Amino acid sequence: MAGWSFVIGKIASCAAMAMTFAAYAAPAGWQVPVAVAAVAALATVNCFGVTRTALLTRILVVCSLLGLAIAVGFGFGAASASTPTPLPDATAYGVLQGPACCSSPSPGTRIATMGEEVVDPAKTIPRAIGLALAGAVVVYTLVGIAVILVLGGDAIGSTAPLVDLLDAADASAWAPVVRVAAAAASLGALLALLTGIGRTTLAMARESDVPRFLATIDERHHVPQRAEIMIAVIVIAIVLLADLRGAIGFSSFGVLLYYLIANAAAFRQTGPARRYPRALQVLGALGCLVLVSTLPILASSIGAGVVLLGVGYRMLRLRLTHA
Repeated sequence: MAGWSFVIGKIASCAAMAMTFAAYAAPAGWQVPVAVAAVAALATVNCFGVTRTALLTRILVVCSLLGLAIAVGFGFGAASASTPTPLPDATAYGVLQGPACCSSPSPGTRIATMGEEVVDPAKTIPRAIGLALAGAVVVYTLVGIAVILVLGGDAIGSTAPLVDLLDAADASAWAPVVRVAAAAASLGALLALLTGIGRTTLAMARESDVPRFLATIDERHHVPQRAEIMIAVIVIAIVLLADLRGAIGFSSFGVLLYYLIANAAAFRQTGPARRYPRALQVLGALGCLVLVSTLPILASSIGAGVVLLGVGYRMLRLRLTHA
């Protein structure tokens, strides 16, 4: 159930990231074709090996951080002279729904799925997760503060808030640079998501929790090409059929359910496998239950149906295996 929830949640995250990339990079009317092309291109990169994936990831991260630094710099510079629109009144439901919908792009799970291709994963992965989480918190905080100081309530509903920030700060000349950076950030997230889902699907296929033909690893490039291609096809279908908000809600449902199961599993760890006190797992599980209850009803209903479909497939497979 954890693997299935991860796969369906992150597949929806891929669609959301592809749509976000297209919102910054594509002209009006071309968002869907550009999003589809982005998914196909990055899936192709993944099929040629993890070293190419890592190199492209480094390039995209550098581009995105430079653009964010420009936007944040102009934002803080213009904060004292700006008169942002007041924010709407906060409610407990709204405050909880924010982190619920932001749960899908977390860095830790994507790093953990690469354990099979990492040297000394027991040391490297925990260190990488800690560094990635700390870096993400700093970047999210700086960008969020800059946008709110300059745009205020106008940031809500904006499809390109960083570009709007530059316009408000009289720095429109830098807008193309920030558009490229935002597009690069979305592509980087999409690339990491596609890579992680392929490895998780490979692990599940080895246990027959998804069809076993997906467990094949390409002998030349050492990647699960069948899984990568199948995932890309599903993501493209979601891009063609769904909207950005629906994809985010569905993604968050699957990811929060995955986190809930992960916390429950970690609670049962003993001996050297345990890294943190059990109180953290209890807090994490309760947090997942609270946040998932704030998601849109439609997204949660569809997510629950897809999860039950995966569980039903596994039950049927086990029954036929033991018959």
